[in-house]
Amino acid sequence: QVQLIESGGGFVQAGGSLKLSCAASGRTFSNYAMGWFRQAPGKEREFVATISSSGLRTDYANSVKGRFTISRDNMKNTVYLQMNSLQAEDTAVYYCAGGASSVHSSSSKYDYWGQGTQVTVSS
Repeated sequence: QVQLIESGGGFVQAGGSLKLSCAASGRTFSNYAMGWFRQAPGKEREFVATISSSGLRTDYANSVKGRFTISRDNMKNTVYLQMNSLQAEDTAVYYCAGGASSVHSSSSKYDYWGQGTQVTVSS
């Protein structure tokens, strides 16, 4: 079993930045691809970014490409999401996901989920 705990969410003005962290415990973190998803009020959960187990491969949703960066530190069992140039449309609960065999944009490919951290962007 893998436990994922997100942190770093908060309130920020449009154009600002936030860095989310996801600390993993349990089974070997470095064996799995990790991802970030988000869910805005009244909307379905959507893919944001994913990173391979080695960290060498990443993929992003078109809506965040060029503004968000996913990274990981396997020594610290932590995955990060650096979010720059935040917009009101980025307001959502952000979820960390793990356990995928490779990078995937589909939530069904991930076995483990955190409880989420709220990001609110004021325009």
